[in-house]
Amino acid sequence: METQLTPGQKQLVDYLKSAIQRTGKAPSLRQAARDLGISHAAVSQRLKLLERKGVVRRQGRYSRTLHLIGPTGQTDGTQRWVEVPVVGRVNAGLPLYAQQEWEGSLVLDSSLYRGRNLFALRVRGNSMQGAGILEGDMAVCTPRQYAENGEIVVALVHEEEATVKRFFLHRDHVELRPENPDYPVMRYGFDEVLVQGRVVGIQRTLHSK
Repeated sequence: METQLTPGQKQLVDYLKSAIQRTGKAPSLRQAARDLGISHAAVSQRLKLLERKGVVRRQGRYSRTLHLIGPTGQTDGTQRWVEVPVVGRVNAGLPLYAQQEWEGSLVLDSSLYRGRNLFALRVRGNSMQGAGILEGDMAVCTPRQYAENGEIVVALVHEEEATVKRFFLHRDHVELRPENPDYPVMRYGFDEVLVQGRVVGIQRTLHSK
């Protein structure tokens, strides 16, 4: 049996579905109020009632993240997106998520990216073009401080410079190998390199070259 909604509540649900399908995330309450031509308080009240009816679920008390709930009680198919931070730089150690280091966010399909605490880093240079990673791409990473040989990682060199390279561990050094013959293989001592994440995907943006 479908949950009975008032016309106003159905209007808000339809609006949220449309916005999520179009942008990948729910709009702010102020944006919803502007688009629907109603007050901020009215949007807030309708959301509270929809929560009570089990139609939407808010992620945390103060979060803007909303989940539309389907008839089976699962998250609606339109809400399949996850928003991850684009970090301005990679810090030594985890977590990586100090807000002041963010350079915006990236919306990803959660059916393709299932890791927790994902982050993204904009690629600089073309040293990994042989692996299909180009200047300006967003490297989507899962936080990790170790790597298997041959994995593509985000590594912090000398606790300063973040680089995306293929990782190899040797008996007496760490090798960070590019995928472009124009760039040299880099070799470092064990204490000079900190793995910060494994690259699990690449998102090409309008800024990519």
